Order: sequence, then structure tokens, then C-alpha cells
Amino acid sequence: MNIEQELLRLMAKPGYQPLDKVGISRHFGLPPAERRKLRDLLDTLEQAGTIARIRKSFYVLPSTADLVTGTVLAFPGGNAKIINTEGGAGDVFVAAPNLGTAMHGDRVVARIMHEGREQPRGGPSRGPEARVIRILSLANPTVVGTVAATKGFLYVIPDDPRIPQDIYLRKGEIALPRQPQEGDKVVVRLDPWESRHVNPVGEVEELLGKAHEPGVDLLSIVRKYNLPVEFPEEVLAEAGAIPEVVPPSDWRGREDLREQPVVTIDPDDAKDFDDAIYVERRRNGWHLAVHIADVAHYVRRGTALDKESRHRGNSTYLAGRVIPMLPERLSNGVCSLKPGVERLAFSAFIDFTEQGKVREVRFARTVIRSIARLTYKQAFAILEDRVHGREDLPSVPPGSRCYTEPAVQERVRAAWELASLLRQKRFESGSLELDFPEVKVWLDPDGRPLRLEKIENDISHQLVEECMLAANEAVAGAIKRANKPCVYRIHEAPDPDRIGEFREKVLQYGYRTGDLTKRTEVQKLLALLRGKPDEAYLKVEFLKSLKRATYDIKPIGHYGLSKANYTHFTSPIRRYADLLVHRALAGEAAGPAGDLSAAAVHISATERVSADAEKDSVQRKKLEYFERQLRARPPETFAATVMDVRSYGLVVELPDVLFTGLIHVSQLPEDFYIFDSAQLVFRGKSTKKRYQVGTTLRVRVSRVDVHKRQVDFVPVADGVAPEGARTNRTPRTPRATHREPERQKEAPKGAQKRAPKRRPKRK
Repeated sequence: MNIEQELLRLMAKPGYQPLDKVGISRHFGLPPAERRKLRDLLDTLEQAGTIARIRKSFYVLPSTADLVTGTVLAFPGGNAKIINTEGGAGDVFVAAPNLGTAMHGDRVVARIMHEGREQPRGGPSRGPEARVIRILSLANPTVVGTVAATKGFLYVIPDDPRIPQDIYLRKGEIALPRQPQEGDKVVVRLDPWESRHVNPVGEVEELLGKAHEPGVDLLSIVRKYNLPVEFPEEVLAEAGAIPEVVPPSDWRGREDLREQPVVTIDPDDAKDFDDAIYVERRRNGWHLAVHIADVAHYVRRGTALDKESRHRGNSTYLAGRVIPMLPERLSNGVCSLKPGVERLAFSAFIDFTEQGKVREVRFARTVIRSIARLTYKQAFAILEDRVHGREDLPSVPPGSRCYTEPAVQERVRAAWELASLLRQKRFESGSLELDFPEVKVWLDPDGRPLRLEKIENDISHQLVEECMLAANEAVAGAIKRANKPCVYRIHEAPDPDRIGEFREKVLQYGYRTGDLTKRTEVQKLLALLRGKPDEAYLKVEFLKSLKRATYDIKPIGHYGLSKANYTHFTSPIRRYADLLVHRALAGEAAGPAGDLSAAAVHISATERVSADAEKDSVQRKKLEYFERQLRARPPETFAATVMDVRSYGLVVELPDVLFTGLIHVSQLPEDFYIFDSAQLVFRGKSTKKRYQVGTTLRVRVSRVDVHKRQVDFVPVADGVAPEGARTNRTPRTPRATHREPERQKEAPKGAQKRAPKRRPKRK
């Protein structure tokens, strides 16, 4: 008897009366030896959300009791959603008072209280609302934050604004170099939290240093996301045994392509180069060679290097620090496709017709020697024919031919001719243009932000992207046709309800659009938004309505790219998925199917953690940069665009640094402004000046709240702030009072207040 199937069939019966473990065991007549297996099965199914427990010990199907199981996604104001719900229930809203003691990331069971309500201003329904009734697993055994003091005891303000409760500190049992003090950045281990009406309590597990000290901010991110920093000794020993120079003996059995003029194109500060390209125009079409570092030659399945790479899943690129998947001897050494030296590669060769259609594909293990290491800026200058007399371009590294040489420029121009053709065909086939600019934070030697540079997705980036997409698609198709077990990069089609909610938002912004469940309508909308003030905001909102790309052993295709076959092959130095794909392409045994599936789940999770950590680090450095502007004389001014109008002020985006902040209504100059809630506009009473969505202006920083991740701006005219505009000195860690009146007063109307502060009992 399959006890799991029979159990679910029993619970699905119309007349089922909830049973506990003993009742279920008796119903099936299980012998004593099988009862422990039943208990384990019930626990597993409950954790998975397949069944739910009510009245402490009775089991039912969640749908029959208005229950959902999922993960808490908390918001800084205190409210939350439950996402990743089982059984396709969709996202569920949870108001702050109904969260109980659940925190961001916890896996919980919640009871549906009522169906969706209409949002203000005629917005779409926010979906069902629920109350958390049980926490299945905790996501935050430790919390990173800053120590504050009030009335004789210490507490910690969490770095993550999605954890709004301050954590009281009790006398700890862990030996520390010194006692925690106000202003310290610490890691706190939480005690069991029993009641939302009393703040959580914990003890300091690690002192990271003073919050303002260089490097402490990045160290706190490392601890917050549990990123692995140091490599185990056995891993370093294996890496140390690999020669720094590729010996000729490793060339045997490989195609010798050392005379092929291949080039690498990467960011200015890149250290690991895992892809190189060569494009040749031929009489009847194009020939593309994509050479990828042959990491699988060095990292063999089952070794300590392999196990550690799988554990890490991918490299993590924080602002000013890289946590690599592979030891530096490999990632920046023998695996990196540096110019002028022999390197082992796994190569994809693709021949295209004049129209850009794939004619032939083959793969081979090769030995190459790159002729030039180019940066995106250098490649962009070549394509725009602006290479001479440029002092702003990076210097040429040793072993590389100069970007001004005709042979190098010829390779770049040929590559763009093919890439532009492939890009055109890709969008004609339904691919969505969802590229976003990024902001590079340049730091001084102490790790403090010097400047913010917006990196556009220009044609130099697109050149590399199209070549890599072509190689990834070709590899996925070959592995699929060969029916080899492998991991694929998948992106599922969006949920129609989520797309419908996004469409309602688009209509509120005055754009007419059709049925966005149809790809052609999405493409029309994205084209319509191009260059508009609210383009970035609405594209981000569209991304939120999509499912997240992930890894899976089933090749179900990629919605965003509109590709039936897709995987990751081109970055094995920094992604374990690509290493698995290299092995599959080479015909190596993949091991048990369950192991490959577990690997796909694991590397999907590590990718999400790294993405969150990377975003967090950039955000913190931006906040630090804005803090420094409070002391700058004169302070920098920024271009800003109004993205939303609310009763208390203007939500503005700074397009040059990709940051969103607030201009309070009291800071609007030269008039008294009246808020029109129907048209979402502020109108000057005397001047009739209007501030509405799309209004552009220049601003400077007036206030920074690092803990809330909030920045206030004030308008400037000709670089000068209006008379009487509020300015603040650089804020330091607030000396909190028992009720923290200032922190509560500054929250927007309707934001959830913190739990009452109660002094912990002495132990």
C-alpha cells in the first residue's frame, strides 16, 4: 500500500472527519513498526504544505480548511505577503497584526480571513487576506543589526527593514572580545519568540565592529546571507596542485586554435574571463566560435573542489568584494582566458545563413590563445569609431594587443554585424526587451563610495549577450536531442491573474494596452514605454508580475527569451549550473536523476541569495554615498523624475543613479501646494505650478535614514536649494527612547508601528 496516496485520498473524501496521528494509524491498521514512518510522513507533508494541522494535532487538506502554506515576504511597513503557496493558491496578503511572530522568509501556515478587497483610488484587488496560525520553519535564527541603547539596556536595530521589531539583548553566554556597545554592528542569535506584543530577545553571537568602520558593512552582508568566505583546506590543497601554466600534455586530443584571433570583452574591473569569441564573415553566411573556459577539466565530479563549488552554487559579486565559487588559483588563474597565454576551452561552433538562421552546430574541446582583452568601453569606442585620443579608456593589460589595432577592431566589428542580426531575429521571434541599466559603485581603498556610474546596456554589451545566447541555445538543443540528463535554465509563463493586475496599473498611468497574456501585446507595451519617464518603474512592475527564472531538469523553455531550448553554458567559472552542462555535453555520467534534480533546486536557491546580497550591498553603498553628500560642500545635485504623487509628497526616481526617494510636500518651493487625489497632482495655490507623474526637476539630498533605507530630497533651482529648505547633519545611530517617538513620527501615514518596547526580564 502506498500510504501517502491513500492518506491524501482519505482526506479528500467529502465526509472526512479530521484525524490525529493515532486515528490515521488505526484507520489504516498500521502495525507498530510502521507508525514511526507515518509520523515522519505527516511531518514531511506538513512542511511541504500538502496537508495542514488544525487544533494542534488533527490533519486536513489545506483547501478544505481555508488554509495556505507558503513563505513570508515582508515589507518595511510591517505588512507582508505569503508567496510560493502550495496548490496554486497565489499570493496572500497578511496585515502586520496578523503576522504573529512570523518574520520575513519564514515558512508558515495561514488561514484565509476573507477574499480580496478593492484598493484605494480604484486599484485592483490585492487578493485574499490571511492570518498566520503556525510557523513551520524559521528563516532567521540570527539577525545582523546595529546596537542602540536606552534607559540602561541595549537592543539591536536589524539591518533588514523587513524585520521591523527591535531585538532586546540579554546577557550572553558566548565569549566575546568585549561587551557590545552602542554603534556596534553585531550578529544576534534569537531566542524563541512567543508573543508579538513583546519584542524578540537574543544574545550577541559575533561582534563585527563599529558600524562606520570600513569593511564592516560588507562583512555584515556576508553574515546576514550566510555567504561562505573561506575555502576549506582540502579544497585549497586540490587547487594548489593544479599547475599555473597549462602544460602541453593537456593539449592532447584537443583542437589547436591558438592561431585563431579570439578576443574577450568584459567589464573594466573584471578578473575572471570565462568567455571569448571569434566571428568570421563567410561567402554564404557567418561563422561564430564561442570559447568557454574548460573548468570541468580541472574540477572533476566528486572531488573536494566539486563539492565546494556545488555548495556555493555561484560566485557573489558584492559592491567592492567578490566571493568566488572557485579558489582564486582557478577563477583568476589557469581557468581565466587571459590574453597571450594558452588556455583550455570548451568551444561551440555555429554556422549561420545570411539571414541569421542556424545551419550547423558542433562542439569540441580546444586550446586557445586570446589576442586581446577588451573592456566594454573599448569595444563600444571601436563600434562608434571613437578610439583615438581617448584618455578615459582603460589601459591595455600585459599580453593583450591594443584596441586601436586594425586586426582587433575587425574582430569586434564583425561580431557586432552578426550580433545585431541575431538580436533583430530574436525580437521578431517574440523575445522581450527587459534589459536594465546598472549602477557601478566605485570605492576608495577604504571601501567608501567615491562615485556612482550608470552602466547602460549599449551595443558592446549586446554584442557579447547575443553570442552567449546563441551558444546557450545551441548547447541546450544538442543535449535535449541526445536525451542526456542535464539542468536547463527555465522561465515559466506568467500567471494570468498577475499579468491582469499589472495591466490595471498600466491603465492607471494612462497607457492603453491590449491583452498582456499575449506576447505581441507585451512587446507593443514595452516599445510604447521606451524613453518615457515611467519606463523603468513600469518595467520593474512587469518583472514583478513574472515568475522567476530558475534551474530544472525539464527543458520547458524560457518565456522572457522566447526560446524552447535554453540552458547556461557560458560561465562555468562563476556558475555551477554551467559546469554541470559542460559535463553533460562531454558525455560524462550525471549520477542519479534525484541528485541532479536536487542540484537544480539548490543552485536556484543560492542564486536567489546571491542576487539579494548583491542588491543589498549596492543599496548600502548608495545610502553611504548620499550620507556623504550631506557633508559635501557644495553638495551634488541629481536629475529626478516624479514617479508617484501621494498626499505627503512626491516619490521621485534619480535615473542617473537608479534610486527612489521622497520629496516631502513641505519642501516644494515658492508656494502652498494642494493635493488633488483624483488627478494625482500637487497644484500651487498662487503660482498654479503643477507637480505630477513625469515632472522632471533637480534635487539634492536633505536626509538619510540608513535603517529604513530611506532618502529624502529637496528641489534645487540652478543648483541652489530654496530658502528655508530643511537640511540635516549626517545622522548617527539614534539614541532611542523607550517609545522611539521620532522613528514612529517619520513613518508615512498608515505605516505599521513597531511592537511596544518592553524591558526584558533579568535572568
